[in-house]
Amino acid sequence: MKRRTFIKNGSILAAASITGMSTLSALESLGNSLAPSPRMPVMFIGHGSPMNAIEDNEFSQSWRKMGKQLPRPQAILSISAHWLTNTTKVTTMAQPKTIHDFGGFPKALFDAQYPAPGAVEMANLSKQLITASDVQGDDTWGLDHGTWSVLLPMYPAADIPVFQLSLVYDKSPEYHYQIGQQLLKLRDKGVLILGSGNLVHNLGRVDWHNTGIVYDWAKEFDSKFTSWIDKGDHASIMNYQKILGATATMTHPTYDHLLPLFYILGLQQKNEKVTYFNDTMQMGSISMRSLIIQA
Repeated sequence: MKRRTFIKNGSILAAASITGMSTLSALESLGNSLAPSPRMPVMFIGHGSPMNAIEDNEFSQSWRKMGKQLPRPQAILSISAHWLTNTTKVTTMAQPKTIHDFGGFPKALFDAQYPAPGAVEMANLSKQLITASDVQGDDTWGLDHGTWSVLLPMYPAADIPVFQLSLVYDKSPEYHYQIGQQLLKLRDKGVLILGSGNLVHNLGRVDWHNTGIVYDWAKEFDSKFTSWIDKGDHASIMNYQKILGATATMTHPTYDHLLPLFYILGLQQKNEKVTYFNDTMQMGSISMRSLIIQA
């Protein structure tokens, strides 16, 4: 006999003695306990500088606009470029902390807090849904700036439960894409799934003087990925390193900021279209291109 316990807001939601019950049946039971919802869109956000969280600029303004236009989520799952782990993890705490995982910025940014509650019930459902990896719960991380710097303008009241899924850096694009596919059920439970990174991200080649230069390799990568996304050519995207070669390496010396996009594309369904926003380059080597996928 195996006892499976789920927690919501720090209290026991359900405790069922499972005798001979299949994993599929247990998953169905948990999924049915959650409120139904129209299918939520999914988003990839180019988050750029953490300062976007507290500055009034074109990026924070677009995020505020999205927060008003989107259907209100029951919870938010963020897949951030800034949480890298050796195995896939999901945050399971009732009150995630705000992580200031950067340095050299004004005190006002370090003072910023995003006290959203956790989403323990949805985190447990995610653990059940993902079969491509052995997912572990985590109660030590919280919300890093890839998450809260976007959500602070988007949902400033911080009253929507938020949880994060980590990235295993050394896995293939297909690995991340497949996990994204397996999270589809969350969209039908009112979860807004957000990938936070940057389509082009090379900090070593940033034009700190803002001369207006945009590197050819950055433009090529941004253009090629956009074309593949528009055509639904996910196979080329999965094979981008071989196809783009040195351009891919220059654009992403480390590809942590690209990985969240694979999850979002894995969630795209046949009848859904892609809409872009913030399709601009910053400091020559950072693409702020963002997208939303919905029917």
